[in-house]
Amino acid sequence: MKATFSFWLDFIHEAFRGGRLFYAWMTLLTALVISGIYAYTYQIQEGLIVSGMSDQVSWGVYIANFTFLVGVAAAAVMLVIPSYIFRDKMIQEVVLLAEGLAVAACIMCILFVTVDLGRPERIWHMIPFLGEFNFPQSLLVWDVFVLTGYLFLSLSIPYYILFVRYKGGQPRHNIYFPGVLISIFWAISIHTVTAFLLSSNVARPFWHTAILGPRFLASAFSAGPAFFLLTLKFIRSYTDFPVPPKVFQRIAVIATVALQINLFLLFVEIFTQFYHQTDHTASALYLFFGIGEKTALVPWIWSAIVMNVTAVLILTIESLRNNNRLLTIACLLMVVGVWIEKGMGLIIPGFIPTPLGEVFEYTPTLIEVAVSAGIWAIGLMIYTLLAKATIAIELGKVKYRAFS
Repeated sequence: MKATFSFWLDFIHEAFRGGRLFYAWMTLLTALVISGIYAYTYQIQEGLIVSGMSDQVSWGVYIANFTFLVGVAAAAVMLVIPSYIFRDKMIQEVVLLAEGLAVAACIMCILFVTVDLGRPERIWHMIPFLGEFNFPQSLLVWDVFVLTGYLFLSLSIPYYILFVRYKGGQPRHNIYFPGVLISIFWAISIHTVTAFLLSSNVARPFWHTAILGPRFLASAFSAGPAFFLLTLKFIRSYTDFPVPPKVFQRIAVIATVALQINLFLLFVEIFTQFYHQTDHTASALYLFFGIGEKTALVPWIWSAIVMNVTAVLILTIESLRNNNRLLTIACLLMVVGVWIEKGMGLIIPGFIPTPLGEVFEYTPTLIEVAVSAGIWAIGLMIYTLLAKATIAIELGKVKYRAFS
């Protein structure tokens, strides 16, 4: 009990201790969080009418961020597998940081779903024994189940490993390995269930495709590792944590292969939609070429494709991938490109045109942008604090000292 209390005391102390750069970063994030809270308070008072959503387009930038971040959370499994299953020593050095990113992403996912609810106080209806859980019929309940379960696994496994190392011991493989196996299955399931939420809508032909699940996984395993690689570059530059150069190359290869598969699946989808056009092609037509003067998403999706193609070319050619600056640019392009393709480029066109043939375009309002920025700031704040404390324990700067 004393060791546990001491662990959390030291963990919190180390997480909030830092220099000027750390406090400047946290101040910026805090300002964004306060702005987001203010915007969300206004949204609660006035209702979702202050958003760009409507009866015709009932999902917007909140759910777009949710679908992207579910992939970021699931992508940690691409480091968990080589680290815990194949005992890759280099990946083992950074895998706990990847799981910290998964925790932050899961929390952001939950927050984005919460702010998308018109009456969030009614969420108690989904609590077992208090409300009507509708399990296993409801896919939304499945999504809540897998997301909270993955969050628990992403917290508990690293906690055990860090706690043992904090006390100066070595984690026992037979204790944490069963949880690792479950978390691998769970990581795949959170993204698959999210894909099923969309593909099960038969009235939305743009989503009603069997290839949506594989596309979700491919995009997750590309953008997720790319995002993590960018955070590792920041950690290597501004902390004492030694990230081996080969770790960047290994993560880059994982992201490259996944992005190649993602682009192939996107090409397959485009071919299927446009080779023989039907009435069901209307959503894809709106996304890629627009319908009449309704072309709001056209520049976005083509920009995303250009970004992803550029990123995959840089990452596929080894001499370019080994260039540190080009690697950073490629990862940035990949993250932004996949966010557009899998977020706004997937969610919004599913509603346009409506089943009645109406074309109502969607543009996020400043309220939605402020709320979204606030949630991202919360996630980055959580990841920053988790990473700082984790690095301190991993480097042996923070150790357990028994009370006298």
